[in-house]
Amino acid sequence: QLQLVESGGGLVQPGGSLRLSCTASGFRLEHYAIGWFRQAPGKERGGVAYISSSGDRTVYADSVKGRFTISRDNAKNTVTLQMNSLNPEDTAVYYCAAETFWENLVAELRGEFWGQGTQVTVSS
Repeated sequence: QLQLVESGGGLVQPGGSLRLSCTASGFRLEHYAIGWFRQAPGKERGGVAYISSSGDRTVYADSVKGRFTISRDNAKNTVTLQMNSLNPEDTAVYYCAAETFWENLVAELRGEFWGQGTQVTVSS
């Protein structure tokens, strides 16, 4: 079965950090660009961070620049999103997606594979 699984979400206080992981089963992530997306209640899903298949290119949403870092370890078949200086506006369900074509992922928010999501709640 081909699937992506997100982990690492939870409840954190404002200013805190979380580390999300996206792991693939049944296929190798190294062939795909990976994106992290999030959807807050009542809002559309939006892109957060993207990384190319080789890891040499990354793109961040303006709202997370300087606070979030996306990285990948192809040997471990995992992509990580390190989130620092979290604030309540970061509260959302976070999803990872894998896509062969960079433009599809970044420009059109399309992915061939999607995870089920992990909840991140930032609250005091």
